[in-house]
Amino acid sequence: MKRTLPGLSWPRLSDAPIRVSCHFCDALQEAPRLLEGSAAYCCRCGEMLYQNRPRSLARATSFSSAALIFLTLAHIFPSITVDSSSMRRELTLIEASEALYKEANPLIGIMVILFTIVAPVTLMGGLLYVAAPLRFGIALPGALTMTRIFQLSEPWNMLEVFLVGIMISLLKLGAVGEVHLGVGLWALVGFVFCTTWAISGIDRLELWDRLEIALHKEKEEAK
Repeated sequence: MKRTLPGLSWPRLSDAPIRVSCHFCDALQEAPRLLEGSAAYCCRCGEMLYQNRPRSLARATSFSSAALIFLTLAHIFPSITVDSSSMRRELTLIEASEALYKEANPLIGIMVILFTIVAPVTLMGGLLYVAAPLRFGIALPGALTMTRIFQLSEPWNMLEVFLVGIMISLLKLGAVGEVHLGVGLWALVGFVFCTTWAISGIDRLELWDRLEIALHKEKEEAK
């Protein structure tokens, strides 16, 4: 049964101590509940284990929503426009992927689609699917599986790497013709920042604890 303690806004099903391992040195240690805004550090190496971030679910919901909007704009509007003599070429992310698939290397084109479209949508869409209902103590169907999926997709979200590649390409394209930065590129920058803020806004341990409480509540209500 869930208990609440004064000043501790991060609930758990039980106040019994749990143990977590440090992601840096693998030291196993107790993980007490924290006051909002506080953090727990490894007793061996000093690395941060987890943190009770203020309004974490609200931050994750708002930034993941904004990230998906930016990603949609990045795919609708061209990222780069190149004017060279009588030729004018506009490229969106999807068109760039198609060009790589048809004219360069099909494998690279497929990888660009996976790392710049599939993985980012899975990451931000999954976080929004889980975090938004959890604000009201609700776990949607498949929330447990979706949490695992978006956490697994996090390392494969490489839009920031793609963005760096675009910047390098701009230096080379500048010698060919006049280059204009489109709405898609600025939307891509906005997506990278929102993704970073959304992921850093919530701690994994807190997310799993809140999800466990929501699932337990649904089981109790179903009895």
